[in-house]
Amino acid sequence: MIRVLIADDQPLIRLGLRVLIETEDDLELVGEADDGRAALDLVRRARPDVALLDIRMPVLDGLSALRAITEDPDLAHTRVVMVTTFELDEYVFEALRSGASGFVLKDAAPADLLRAIRVVAAGESLLSPTVTRRVIEAFARRPVPASAPDLSSLTAREREVMGLVGRGLSNEEIAAQLVISPATARTHVSRVMVKLAARDRAQLAVLANQAGLVDT
Repeated sequence: MIRVLIADDQPLIRLGLRVLIETEDDLELVGEADDGRAALDLVRRARPDVALLDIRMPVLDGLSALRAITEDPDLAHTRVVMVTTFELDEYVFEALRSGASGFVLKDAAPADLLRAIRVVAAGESLLSPTVTRRVIEAFARRPVPASAPDLSSLTAREREVMGLVGRGLSNEEIAAQLVISPATARTHVSRVMVKLAARDRAQLAVLANQAGLVDT
């Protein structure tokens, strides 16, 4: 059973999410909040597997709640999916840096939202299908920061795989491009995440872009 928490200041959005989650046999709604502070308190008490956070909320915004969750070792099990109205919300990049595991649009199809919850709960990461490539491409156009991650522990193949993750490719797409099995691709990605202490695939994509591994 995947335990889910929702936080949004719009009652209709919360209602829609609640109804959607409660119709699924493998999902359990463990709480809902209408502001970021209440959401953070609920996460600390309920310890959900996945928290759906609106980016813009009163009292404490979604980004601040996200940082508090990802920086707390006791909440390492909780994955955060940010819910946004716009495909390239001004806060998307900051949320990726802060450890968000996924993004979905508020007007996404129910199937896309349910898939996001399940994928993120399984330890993967997910951007809304309409957001993924555009976010990665926009991020790649930004200058490489002075504090680029240290990749000295990675093999040449691992750097190659990391670059493909940075471009938004799935394990299956990486496998096809490198002519390896999806299981091998998954193993490479997992090893890179461990070596770089990346929380999840979304954070690894950010590191790849910061390291200059993504062709512009």
